[in-house]
Amino acid sequence: MAAPGARSCSLSGLLPAQTSLEYALLDAVTQQEKDSLVYQYLQKVDGWERDLSVPEFPEGLEWLNTEGPISIYKDLRGKVVVLDFFTYCCINCIHLLPDLHSLEHTYSDKDGLLVVGVHSAKFPNEKVLDNIKSAVLRYNITHPVVNDADATLWQELEVSCWPTLVILGPRGNMLFSLMGEGHKDKLLLYTSTALKYYKDRGQIRDARIGIKLYKDSLPPSPLLFPGKVTVDDESDRLVIADSGHHRIVVVGKNGQIQYSIGGPNPGRKDGTFSESTFNSPQGVAIKNNTIYVADTENHLIRKIDLDAELVSTVAGIGIQGTDRDGGATGEEQPISSPWDVVFGTSAAEAHRSDILWIAMAGTHQIWALLLDCGKLPKKNELKKGTCLRFAGSGNEENRNNAYPHKAGFAQPSGLSVATEEPWACLFVADSESSTVRTVSLKDGAVKHLAGGERDPMNLFAFGDVDGVGVTAKLQHPLGVAWNRKRSLLYVADSYNHKIKVVDPKTKHCSTLAGTGDASNVIGPSFSESTFNEPGGLCIGENGRLLYVADTNNHQIKVMDLETKTISVLPVVRSENAVVDGPFVLDKQKTRPKLPKSAPNICLSPVTASPGQTLQFTLRLELPSGSKLTEGVSSCWFLTAEGNEWLCEGQPSSGDIESICSPPAISLRVPGDCLSLEAVVSISVFLYYCSADSSACMMKGVLFSQPLQITETQHKACPAPLELRYVF
Repeated sequence: MAAPGARSCSLSGLLPAQTSLEYALLDAVTQQEKDSLVYQYLQKVDGWERDLSVPEFPEGLEWLNTEGPISIYKDLRGKVVVLDFFTYCCINCIHLLPDLHSLEHTYSDKDGLLVVGVHSAKFPNEKVLDNIKSAVLRYNITHPVVNDADATLWQELEVSCWPTLVILGPRGNMLFSLMGEGHKDKLLLYTSTALKYYKDRGQIRDARIGIKLYKDSLPPSPLLFPGKVTVDDESDRLVIADSGHHRIVVVGKNGQIQYSIGGPNPGRKDGTFSESTFNSPQGVAIKNNTIYVADTENHLIRKIDLDAELVSTVAGIGIQGTDRDGGATGEEQPISSPWDVVFGTSAAEAHRSDILWIAMAGTHQIWALLLDCGKLPKKNELKKGTCLRFAGSGNEENRNNAYPHKAGFAQPSGLSVATEEPWACLFVADSESSTVRTVSLKDGAVKHLAGGERDPMNLFAFGDVDGVGVTAKLQHPLGVAWNRKRSLLYVADSYNHKIKVVDPKTKHCSTLAGTGDASNVIGPSFSESTFNEPGGLCIGENGRLLYVADTNNHQIKVMDLETKTISVLPVVRSENAVVDGPFVLDKQKTRPKLPKSAPNICLSPVTASPGQTLQFTLRLELPSGSKLTEGVSSCWFLTAEGNEWLCEGQPSSGDIESICSPPAISLRVPGDCLSLEAVVSISVFLYYCSADSSACMMKGVLFSQPLQITETQHKACPAPLELRYVF
């Protein structure tokens, strides 16, 4: 719906006038000249007989960060509004967010300015509100966001690319549009001048918009959107990029934290562990007590020395770079949104990790950082510290080519290396083309492995299909892991919420785990378990275990490739951990008293050993026609009366949000057991109503699980224990 007396039209109506303005701005020297030109432009646009009017937000759309739906012609009247047309997978949209944060820090809705995110999805997975919620949390978006799943407003305005900004005046009248990233100066110039122009005319209102941040409802957890995970086999530990907490966590294979570096807030600082900070780190690689980190939103590669307990910068200048060639010393070389890192070897050193390969998502390329003097294929000797492009033209494409600089990637986000013959290649999860590609370590040739299609310009060939080569379809894969022992490649098919496996000999790609549902179910088998946008993978235990950074479930899952079972790594703080950022455990809920009618179900004893993790899965069934009560948290509690040491430092309660997606409860048996026999109790409290909500009730059930703890160590994870009850 347009405002009365206005003409509803596309962005093309602004083009002639704004093009003239931008040519004039090129010749302007002083800030005063620029301000004057924009002011004169606004006088011209504001004096048109009829406004170029943006359509009203359609009714029925889902909103985030607000108390309710927003109307352009009611709630936003009297405001200068920036509409940000974005989709959360897009690296260019992510690059734009700091500009919007800066604008919002300068002007608030009280000053007359409001940013509204219009989420217009590329992938089907991005149309789902829960997935947009996760992105809003992950990227700290605090302005209103509307889920325009059918791209109604996008099509009405004839928006053509992500991101696109549309700046509106106080009548819903379109003033400016900015396409793509990199327009921070223009954005600030246009909005500040528009605010002044309309304030001079008394048309700006300081009415507040009802903001209700979604992040305020997020329960604390040990991990928040973990992006990547890697194994240090030499010291029997894992390194986790705890991206949402802006920190790097080093844990033992039992989940106990040894180091927590950075967090909980974003920052960019080198130094001791107690003062260093990161900003949404992703890729991690560890060797010889040294960790390299893709510090994504700082546009840096960082180095963590665990012996000296120091963090330093080895590549990047802390500002997003546009250089597509590189060649400078790391600390002098600008880079753009590095998303993953992996060790490799140069042509000169076949048995030494002297190269750090980098998935440079921001410029759609694969880069290399020389950790020592060495050679890249078809390159002369390079000095230690040199950081440069290895493959990719920088154009966002799905283009394979024998010449590495003529190939094209589209937001490469995951790397794994196979140094042995006949592979000798990098495997690349190329997220925006929904493909897995290979880059030869001999000559840099880029080849297709699975997903996508043959047209290099088509970045919309995605789906969820098992098959061979291009007949297989993926949806925005973010991670890959090479299993040398099995000669198989595992793929985090992120937007399909699955783990897939590719045989590079045959190019056959098939589903290994996951149902395709975005949820958190630990089933009795791979095919009955679920994930939620898994982002990172790594191989452990000599090819037996696959660790999964299950990003939107805030967990590290452990897949046993021999027993075909899945467990959750219980991340817990140990007394000796070097923890600088606060380690957040779930807030302790007050346990209600079980009703007298609640049954006590005594289960058969199970055997466990120190260090093992037990998984309990609740399988609950409500009376026919009943549903969980909205607004009231059904929940579970884990206790061990008389043996409290068993549960110490572990999550002891949780919410039950859905009967269809039963929660998984983890209990890690401590390494030092004070008793060889114990009983674990799981209390369940369900609040549910009849279908017509005429009657609501609270029911409970108590499960008692005896444990017999043996002194024999068992590395295999036991099958999940199902706790079943029909109410």
